[in-house]
Amino acid sequence: MAKIILTGGGTAGHVIPHFALLPYFQKDNIDLIYIGSKNGIENKLVREKSIPYISISSGKLRRYFDIKNFTDPFRIVAGFFQSLFHLAKHRPDLVFSKGGFVSVPVIAAAWVLRIPVIAHESDMTPGLANKLATPLSKKILTTFEETLAYLPKNKSVFTGSPVRQSLKTGDKHIGYAFTKLNLHKPIIMVMGGSLGAQKINRILREALPLLLEDFQVIHLCGSGNLDLTLEDKEGYVQYEYIGKELPHLFAITDFMVSRAGSNAINEFAFLQLPSLLIPLSKSASRGDQILNANAFASKGYAQVLFEERLTVSTFVQEVRGFYENLDHYRIHLSTAKESSGTENVYSEIVSALKKEV
Repeated sequence: MAKIILTGGGTAGHVIPHFALLPYFQKDNIDLIYIGSKNGIENKLVREKSIPYISISSGKLRRYFDIKNFTDPFRIVAGFFQSLFHLAKHRPDLVFSKGGFVSVPVIAAAWVLRIPVIAHESDMTPGLANKLATPLSKKILTTFEETLAYLPKNKSVFTGSPVRQSLKTGDKHIGYAFTKLNLHKPIIMVMGGSLGAQKINRILREALPLLLEDFQVIHLCGSGNLDLTLEDKEGYVQYEYIGKELPHLFAITDFMVSRAGSNAINEFAFLQLPSLLIPLSKSASRGDQILNANAFASKGYAQVLFEERLTVSTFVQEVRGFYENLDHYRIHLSTAKESSGTENVYSEIVSALKKEV
């Protein structure tokens, strides 16, 4: 039986694409183990899938001053030796990484032990973790075709992003019954992502009196961000997190308002859901979401509202204008080749396994 170590974490976008591949792994009876951080979101998400989970010490490599810059290198070194131990113990045939800083010591340990690594880059330009991983990896897979320009030609492949096929199994009747929304007004789903939701949450809630004149709102606000004063607001429902019901909520949604994390926007494309994207600004990120959002906008899949322009007034104006042009975005989304790369990614994994097993 083939055995694969999965790794990646820090945000949900570095974890959830693994889940899109689970049916393929299970069908081929591939043994899986996940290596992630002790406190990252991957710990909770992976354990919910009943995948064996190993936690290691991890640290972040920052381009700015932070007191943790003095301690995190030691955490990374500790994570490397922990990864060496676990990889030597389990002897996987392959390591598959979705990025994030926890993946760096795992990939380095795999390289030392001559275990092949396949890494997947979600964003338009490689993040620091995948830049470090590139010389140690057998192959780098990309979500965007444009990303190939930043990677070695002999080991990079455009595959698209692994997307959960189950998202297309939603039932509108279940969605309406679950949310208690009605059929007569269009529905917006608003997501802030696992990071960076606070400003979107605040602007949305301040804009509700105007928005609810024309729309209904499903608000995924993030852990600890419920506003109990809005619990009985007609046309508005809020959830910290949605699990198995998510496909049903997507089924009744007319369009998305969201950050521009690569995993999320590729899921929207897969579902042919137009999206109004509010990427994290460069002051809060390395600018990857801006590049992702601009790429989708240039292809007619989405519209971009930059955070620097985000006010209650501009938000309401952009939402109303975007809704009037939904058909334009739906036409472009119907031909989106970025929509799902699940089979492409799995094919690359299987090809690498055949050379090792």
